[in-house]
Amino acid sequence: MAKRKKYPRLPNGFGSIRYLGKGRRNPYAVHLPTRLDASTGDITDRPAALCYVDDYMVGIAVLTAWHAGNYKPGYELSIKQEVAQNTDAAAISNRLLSDYRKISGIDMAKPTFSQVYDRFFANKFPEGHKYSDATVRSTTAAYKNCKELHPLIFCSLKHSDLQSVVDRCPLKHASLELIINLFHQMYQYALMNDLCEKDYSRGVKIKKEDDDEKGIPFTMEELAKIYAAREDETAEMLVIMCLSGFRINEYRNIYLNTDEWYFQGGSKTDAGKSRIVPVHSFIQPLVMQRMERYGNLLPITAGTFRKNMNTLLKQIGITERHTPHDCRHTFSYLCEKYEVAENDRKRMLGHAFSDITNRFYGHRDVEELRKQIEKINCDFLVTIKPK
Repeated sequence: MAKRKKYPRLPNGFGSIRYLGKGRRNPYAVHLPTRLDASTGDITDRPAALCYVDDYMVGIAVLTAWHAGNYKPGYELSIKQEVAQNTDAAAISNRLLSDYRKISGIDMAKPTFSQVYDRFFANKFPEGHKYSDATVRSTTAAYKNCKELHPLIFCSLKHSDLQSVVDRCPLKHASLELIINLFHQMYQYALMNDLCEKDYSRGVKIKKEDDDEKGIPFTMEELAKIYAAREDETAEMLVIMCLSGFRINEYRNIYLNTDEWYFQGGSKTDAGKSRIVPVHSFIQPLVMQRMERYGNLLPITAGTFRKNMNTLLKQIGITERHTPHDCRHTFSYLCEKYEVAENDRKRMLGHAFSDITNRFYGHRDVEELRKQIEKINCDFLVTIKPK
């Protein structure tokens, strides 16, 4: 039995050519570069075949043309036709050599989006890294959600390529935020390693409404039930959240000033970062208890807190479905109910102002904000008797 001809090994990151067996008109499947998991080395995403060809060397020509940016559907047929028509062999060779010269050194000089991602991933998550499993999963998910960029040369990408990925992605706002965050981190890594000359991720925006901001505030009766159960550490934290208005993850790294009694922290938007919110006098004892007990306000993950919250609400008879983000809506509701100045409510929630006057010239110190937040009368938490 005659052995199948042995062909040259392709370089790393070049792509692959798979032999599918006898009995096929085009037995070779040509695949674009496959991404490997940076931590395990396992194949995580094999692209579908770019095309099928009748000869291994034609497959090499296709991959060479693709890396050079000259491949178009049907390219492999044009080579076959030229050979069949006895076209000058020198002309075909020169065309292939021209493509090859464009990509020589491609692994080092012009890596694809996937290749840059693999290097970035290995750099950010080395063995023994400090990041949580959730962070690793979020990064991997963001990469998978911009699949159309995987085979493209990273340094050739433009703002429109990145924006197109975000615009066309059908997922929720939070998933789009992860994609943009990945872009920012990859470009930061690429710039430090001379893999690109400009950060095109800086102008990428999410154009759809933030569906993460939807929610249902707790009623006064529900808040009274939660406060009555404040011996439970989850209930204790819920009361603090409903009277300060930060997002759940923002409490993990929030700064507390106990001399002037204010929180400083925030994330997600320019208006929300490092914002100051006075600590309402009603929750100061609860805040101090948690700080003395744990050293911070939220010593567990947001996911664990959600589970504990669901269990607590069932135990105290709150049947309406609530999420931690509803505490932020509750704070906004209380501000409105007790006539906290609208501009100050926006400042404490970290919402951006649409008018130039407030955006650039609106300045409030801690004591001015304190006068506003103290308008919220918390007597109802004690006077309303939970049923």
